[in-house]
Amino acid sequence: MQDSRMTPPEDAINVKPQKKKPSKWMSTAVQIKEGCWGKRSFPSVQQATKWIQERPVNVHLTMLFSPRSKFAFKFGHQFCQPNLSLYLTISIRDLFHPKKEDGKTTMVFPSAPRLALPALSSGLRIHTAATGEDHRNSPHQVFVPPTTGPCLSSRRRSHEARVSWITDDRHVPSLVEYGKVSGKYDTAATGEHTSYIYFFYTSGKIHHVTIGPLESDTVYYYRCGGIDQEFSFKTPPAALPIEFAVIGDLGQTEWTASTLAHVAESNYDMLLLPGDLSYADTQQPLWDSFGRFVQPYASKRPWMVTEGNHDIEAFPVFHCHPFVAYDSRWRMPYEESGSASNLYYSFDVAGAVHVVMLGSYADFNASSAQYKWLVADLAKVDRRITPWLVALLHAPWYNTNLAHQGEGESMRQAMESLLYRARADVVFAGHVHAYERFTRAYDNKANPCGPAYITIGDGGNREGLALQFDKHHKSASLSLFREASFGHGRLKVVNGTHAHWSWHRNDEDDGSTVGDQVWVESLSASAACGGPLGGVPSASTKVEL
Repeated sequence: MQDSRMTPPEDAINVKPQKKKPSKWMSTAVQIKEGCWGKRSFPSVQQATKWIQERPVNVHLTMLFSPRSKFAFKFGHQFCQPNLSLYLTISIRDLFHPKKEDGKTTMVFPSAPRLALPALSSGLRIHTAATGEDHRNSPHQVFVPPTTGPCLSSRRRSHEARVSWITDDRHVPSLVEYGKVSGKYDTAATGEHTSYIYFFYTSGKIHHVTIGPLESDTVYYYRCGGIDQEFSFKTPPAALPIEFAVIGDLGQTEWTASTLAHVAESNYDMLLLPGDLSYADTQQPLWDSFGRFVQPYASKRPWMVTEGNHDIEAFPVFHCHPFVAYDSRWRMPYEESGSASNLYYSFDVAGAVHVVMLGSYADFNASSAQYKWLVADLAKVDRRITPWLVALLHAPWYNTNLAHQGEGESMRQAMESLLYRARADVVFAGHVHAYERFTRAYDNKANPCGPAYITIGDGGNREGLALQFDKHHKSASLSLFREASFGHGRLKVVNGTHAHWSWHRNDEDDGSTVGDQVWVESLSASAACGGPLGGVPSASTKVEL
């Protein structure tokens, strides 16, 4: 793989310390996060800035808090995706004094910057821009999740979808024009818009417009904000079969690009993502680059996502509200499913599959809103009409990898019995950067009436793979297949009783290979389990997956 540090963009930012007597602040110890390659510690800001000056890379900055609660800066670069022609345009007051020479921006650190709280609301704003042409009016980061509700049922054979996109120009209307013929938009809909501020960053205008009713299994052509650029997407089928692509912990690296290219080769109907989308980790421009990165895919098929730990982005005192970027950008149809939070929701698709998206980082104890919502949601599912029940969450409940051991245990103890009694068929998780498939299980024991648990956190993120598994783990006997490779999964629900699951690893030659596959039988068709809310099977009952 090409090292992007060797091919910096023309607009790389060089950081130089001002030649003045160092202040006490300039002696503060700092860390530099080297994008995809780890961290580097320095005993002083002076030495850190000298190192940055010598690096041929794009440099950005964010804030951190030292162990002594002293305010400092964390410098670093995140140019992990060399195919993205993005750069940072920075306007600064109070803290720094920029100057431009020959198209480059030089950041000069003052010897004693004002680091009091008022500086946090000063004039520093960070935006993304695209090279080569003016994109202020053009829609970008376009994606199309379907909405739920009666319009999505097979009986109505129609859908609604919410088109979301971002424009830099705040005067662009929240308008979507669409039709079934390219270039002919015979229907229009308007919606709402929002934006957010995260420390020194201000987002573009984020548009959300619901369109429909739409016919099932149909290609629609659409444009956003009255701009001529045309997109197209295909609605899910009204009935089985349906194919889901499943990817976790995606990020935006060359590995991610390979994974998405392999997904696009399949004829999938909907993509499911169990958390950790952009890996922005507070670097808000990386949410923008991620949106552009996945737009060629997310604008053509419905993407349904739930949150992960890398999407939280909260700081004590200074930015206490978590998931601001995630909630603002990736709005899911939570209200349509009776949920009060974008962090957990459910939807029906193809008239036969009920998908529950759970929030590993929302409260989940028995008195929480999420728990009560899940109880009510599962009670509405008639498995005679909707034979398949699939759940997604981020932190896995079963995991033999050394990474993230036990992090999903408290949620498992709180909610596992709900999914078990509802006879959930499959539970997908991410978080661990590897692939692992477990047999049907309940309460850490093999159980033919429990869900099959699958970890699919190997989408391609910048942190790399979780390489080590514990063969002596208490759940090792439940683990049927495990491998630390990047890839994606496909769940094809063929009919009301059977579905085919396959995991596809990324190969070094840019191809993909089926590494694991299995047929899954719906528990709604299992006489041994007595249907939904049935009794616990005897220990002699054979476990199959």
